[in-house]
Amino acid sequence: MRRGKKYLEGAKLVDRATLYDPSDALELVQKASKAKFDETVELHVRLGVDSRHADQQVRGAVVLPHGTGKTVKVLVFAKGEKVKEAEDAGADFVGGEDLVAKIQNENWFEFDVVVATPDMMGVVGRLGRVLGPKGLMPNPKAGTVSMDVGKAIKDIKAGKIEYRLDKTNIIHCPIGKVSFGTEKLMENFQTLMGAIVKAKPAAAKGQYLRSVAVTSTMGPGVKINPVRVSE
Repeated sequence: MRRGKKYLEGAKLVDRATLYDPSDALELVQKASKAKFDETVELHVRLGVDSRHADQQVRGAVVLPHGTGKTVKVLVFAKGEKVKEAEDAGADFVGGEDLVAKIQNENWFEFDVVVATPDMMGVVGRLGRVLGPKGLMPNPKAGTVSMDVGKAIKDIKAGKIEYRLDKTNIIHCPIGKVSFGTEKLMENFQTLMGAIVKAKPAAAKGQYLRSVAVTSTMGPGVKINPVRVSE
């Protein structure tokens, strides 16, 4: 795979064999970011669990103190008085059967997060096959199935993100933008890592944090010493 000149320039700053302290790693990610746009900073954590087992799942949601820097579009499935509550809280799209039809018939996905009241999950369940693979299915653990739709929406708009294991036992999450600076990125990093560490399943054996790395959208990955992340 051929890398661009800017990527190679950034990669020269990073020693691939070194495990950095979190703050040093975040500083390097910013220095190595050479794109013309404000790149997203991502955290990648490989865990010593087996996602194939139900008792070793790691999943949850956390509100990043400084948000992700991205404007999040929220779709809400609700009915009755909950429709107005969702609209008042700043939902971008609110509906029921009409939105199910729009997604099914038009392959419409102009949203980032889906929230639903529990009484709408029967309707939303019909979209499981299309929302599930995209990680958009509402889930009580992530706080996206709730009667308190107002709070759910406000939390998401304030920077709430969901973290979950993929099939390779890795969690991938945005923790902000390069323009945030080290201090804000560090606070977001610590908040998310704290939640992941706290979510350690009782069934997990051996080293929980196998590898931790941060990267920007177009930049090289920087490895972090897992020991420096409090377990």
